Amino acid sequence: MTENRTALVAHARESIGRGSTSFALASQLFDRQTREWAWLLYCWCRRCDDIADGQDHGGTMSAVDDPAERLARIADLTTLALEGKETGDPAFDALGVVARECAIPHTYIYDLIEGFALDASGWHPRTEQDLLKYCYHVAGAVGCMMAIVMGADPDDADTLERAADLGKAFQLANIARDISEDDAAGRCYIPDEWLAEADIPPGEQMRPFYRSRLADIGWWLADMAQDFEASGRIGARKLPFRARWAVLAAAGIYGDIAREVAARGQAAWDRRVIVSKAAKARWILKAFFQAVGA
Repeated sequence: MTENRTALVAHARESIGRGSTSFALASQLFDRQTREWAWLLYCWCRRCDDIADGQDHGGTMSAVDDPAERLARIADLTTLALEGKETGDPAFDALGVVARECAIPHTYIYDLIEGFALDASGWHPRTEQDLLKYCYHVAGAVGCMMAIVMGADPDDADTLERAADLGKAFQLANIARDISEDDAAGRCYIPDEWLAEADIPPGEQMRPFYRSRLADIGWWLADMAQDFEASGRIGARKLPFRARWAVLAAAGIYGDIAREVAARGQAAWDRRVIVSKAAKARWILKAFFQAVGA
């Protein structure tokens, strides 16, 4: 069992290194045990996302012909892992390990799968509340699981709610940054009521004629992300120091994505928004002092 766990941790470390340089960097701030748990959880999340969207550790989405079948595969393998059975897929076996060792409530795990189900059904938000519901399922639930991995009490509703808020902030930043990429994949996460308010016809958001109005929507998403980031930062105060440091660093790095979208205005989707290595390093240093003073 020890040898198998070691192999799963190694696989998970490779997965986060390929899938998210930002999260991989932030995870180095954890103590060893927490870092391994974070890698194991990330590995499963990344694998589910890849199965659902036809990706390989993120990147460009490809159309899939069998979304329902893929969703069923995710759910079946997840259930096997939570039952303590080997799945034949190291990412799902990784989930089994971290869920057991950290006593992660299964409701959060299946909440995330519900997010994949929304995408598989071709779902699109009509209202702002629909958007926030989606953000909870695909990212807020992960925030709750990560908080528990980092030592939060599963019964501490306030801390878990704020962890969910930080996950929502990350997802809103992603949505703001990826409007063009999502449109190319036939998806749109801008609520219909927002499109109507901006006087953009459904499905026309990427037309040059509407770029100034789309910039307003990018600002709305970034502003909302900032509010949820602030809530998440408050929740981080209850975490152990190194976990708090890592969370605040990740919050700053991902927050910069949303802030850059807002700052670029109409040019936000001319090239992909990224956070430079130097900026990430600055956030790690800044987050250290924030964590000390929290």
